[in-house]
Order: sequence, then C-alpha cells, then structure tokens
Amino acid sequence: MKGLKLQQLRYVLAVLDDGGFKAAAKRLHRTQPALSLGVRELEDGLGAPIFERQGAGGLTPFGEICIPRFRELLGVHDRVLKDLDDVVNQRSGRVEVVTAPSVARRYMPSVLNQFLRRYPSLEIVLHDGPADVVADMVRTGEVEFGVSALWGEADDLEFAPLLADEVGVVCHHTHPLADANSLRWQDLIGQAMIRNGTSRLLETTPAGNLLPDSRIYISEMISIVAMLETGTAYTTLPRLAFQDSVSTLRFIPLKNPTVKREIGIITRRGVTASPAAQIVIEALREAIAAASGS
Repeated sequence: MKGLKLQQLRYVLAVLDDGGFKAAAKRLHRTQPALSLGVRELEDGLGAPIFERQGAGGLTPFGEICIPRFRELLGVHDRVLKDLDDVVNQRSGRVEVVTAPSVARRYMPSVLNQFLRRYPSLEIVLHDGPADVVADMVRTGEVEFGVSALWGEADDLEFAPLLADEVGVVCHHTHPLADANSLRWQDLIGQAMIRNGTSRLLETTPAGNLLPDSRIYISEMISIVAMLETGTAYTTLPRLAFQDSVSTLRFIPLKNPTVKREIGIITRRGVTASPAAQIVIEALREAIAAASGS
C-alpha cells in the first residue's frame, strides 16, 4: 500500500459530495479525465476500489470505510495549516517573556494594552526578575526572550541594545544630599550607603571606592524604599528603577563618574524568535521610542 496524496483524497470526497465525477471536476476546475485518473491512482495505491464500476457508481464497502477516515485526515491537515498560517500572520500564538522589574513597570503596560486591542488571539505571559534571573530563564528556554541588562560574558546569549539608563543617587528629601542638582562620587564619602543588585554598575568606576564601606545590602525594592524613607542612608539606582511615584524620594544624577546601564533584548544564540515574540519585541521598541520622544 502506497502513501496517501491529499489531493486525491479531495477528489474522492468531491465526487461523493457533488454527486459524480462531472460535477466534481467542474467545481475543482479539473478535467473529468484528470479527476478520474487521480481517483484510479488512489485506488491502485490502496489495493481496492472505492467506487463501484457499474450502476450509479456508488461507494464500495471498502469505500464506505475510507470516507470518514479521509474526512478526518483532511480535517486535521487543514486545521494544522490554518493554525500555522495564523501564527505566521500574527493572528494567534503564545509568547513568554521575562523583564527587569523596571521595564515591566515602565513599558510593558503599554505593550500589553496594544496587544489587547490589536491581537485578540495572541497570549503573552510576563515574568519579571533581576538581571541574573532574566539571563537564566532565557538560557534554559523557559521564555523566548528577556529584557534586561546582561552582566558579564555569555557566549550562549545574544544581546541587542534597546536603551541606556543613567545611574543616580536616590535619597529621602530630608537627606543632606537631597538639595543637590548633581553629585560626584566624592560627595558621597562619609554618607551611609545601601547597596543593591545594581550597585555592581559602580565597580569599574571611581565610585566603586564607595562599595567596601557600605554596611547594608538590600535586594528587594520595597525594603530599599522603606530604609530610604528613614532619611539615614542613600542608594544608587538606574533611573528606570527609581520609583518616582514615591514623592518623598529624590533622584539626583551622578555626573562624576557618569554611569549607565544598558538594557537590551536577550535571546538564545542561534534560536529564531517566533512570529508572536517578534511582534512583542517590535511593540516594546515602539513603546520605548514613544516614551523617549524619538
């Protein structure tokens, strides 16, 4: 028994549904001899006739068995093709992404709202976490891509820059540093410093001299804000990570040295993003461009 050709199965169903070879050939825009040849080749491949040769040309007992199976096979084939076409043409799909919390807070709401309006069949699953978590989730394939800074060398990952995020000093409005328009690292000497996950940005700059004297490390932003509210210490944060909704805190640019965190799209090297992921990435680029006025 030879393999089945889908076109030949369509010929058989057309003959049955349209009431004969002539009507089926007309609907399918084929000549009647070509249609008959296709059906005969299918029968020869299966080793048994589907249509009776005499009388009205109805189905043989073997044909009665074949028809529901032909319909099932073609139905599955056509549904798979439609699903793939929907994905390629951005009508359906699912994408999982992980971003730094600051990106999730500042940019992802506009991206998600755009998808609610424009892509009703697309599903997005959003995770957030620190840079190391973002890299690990991309590396293991838990998500298609991440949006964050990328610390150190990562030969298995690709990084496409999106924006540069300047680092500044964050303190309570009652703190001695709060009235400055900008600060040098020397201005911070002698002040209590709270280190956090982004403090490593200072390590290769002159401001890195401040880190050994810091006696407090806090990893979670809620706890950092709570400590800053006491007015006894300051921290350094990228501007995007600064929660400007907290009206009692100030962000003061650090100008000497100027330190920036580069945020970008992180993907697994050599792995092509799905169509759904590609449009999420493009929407994110648009949201960042709109926010920056470019």
